Amino acid sequence: MLKFRNCFRKCSVIGMIHVLPLPGTPNFSGSITDIIEVAKKEALIYKNEQVDGVLIENMHDIPYLKAKSLTPETTAFMTRVATEVRNILPKSVKCGVQVLAGGNLQALAVAQAAELDFLRAEGFVFGHVADEGYIDACAGELLRYRKRLDAENILIFTDIKKKHSSHAITGDISLVETAHAAEFFQSDGIILTGVATGSPADKNQLKDLKSNAEVPVIIGSGVDIDNIEDYIEADAFIIGSHFKEENKWQNKLQPKKIAEFMAKINKLR
Repeated sequence: MLKFRNCFRKCSVIGMIHVLPLPGTPNFSGSITDIIEVAKKEALIYKNEQVDGVLIENMHDIPYLKAKSLTPETTAFMTRVATEVRNILPKSVKCGVQVLAGGNLQALAVAQAAELDFLRAEGFVFGHVADEGYIDACAGELLRYRKRLDAENILIFTDIKKKHSSHAITGDISLVETAHAAEFFQSDGIILTGVATGSPADKNQLKDLKSNAEVPVIIGSGVDIDNIEDYIEADAFIIGSHFKEENKWQNKLQPKKIAEFMAKINKLR
């Protein structure tokens, strides 16, 4: 918890930058300049609206590859985008990265190269079946890699019972037990989501986690200006869809929506 508190305040708001399709992916437009310029524009919006953090993700790289099949250009171009974003944001705005799908080692390399503060990792403990296939646990490998890179200042936030996934294989393991396992394996924060991008998390599950786990709890989907009171116990919120036009993750950021949300959360915390 101390490492988290050194970076984030209570109820921190982390806005998403959904990077446009990268080179090598089916929907790549042919211009890396356009990709960078859009990411920089969104970073500037978040800076102006005074969010607490930004998370950069290759969300448009659909369909996703599992980590073992990711090719070097993904890491290279995510590092370039992340570096540009980091240069725009003040150090007080914490910056992180996620590489889909399950590219946790790649994300850590990006974070270290671009001087980021955190990453979001899938499949940290146990395993699950995602739409890309089976995702295995990675905690031991990932934390050893962090040690080798001398990157222990980079926080690792970890999904538990992740969205867009089947957890039948761990159906006899409760959410709280999963959180305890992540905590035991030295997660810096656990992420609670709904069943899909933009879907609200279960507020009763949040209460269970806050009552039974020592590790910080981050809400990773479905938070908006109308339901924020339901999640005020959380340590942070990752928000993407709600900040976009028509609440759709693939649309443009709406500065007014961000400003209204930040005004409300600043009154609540």
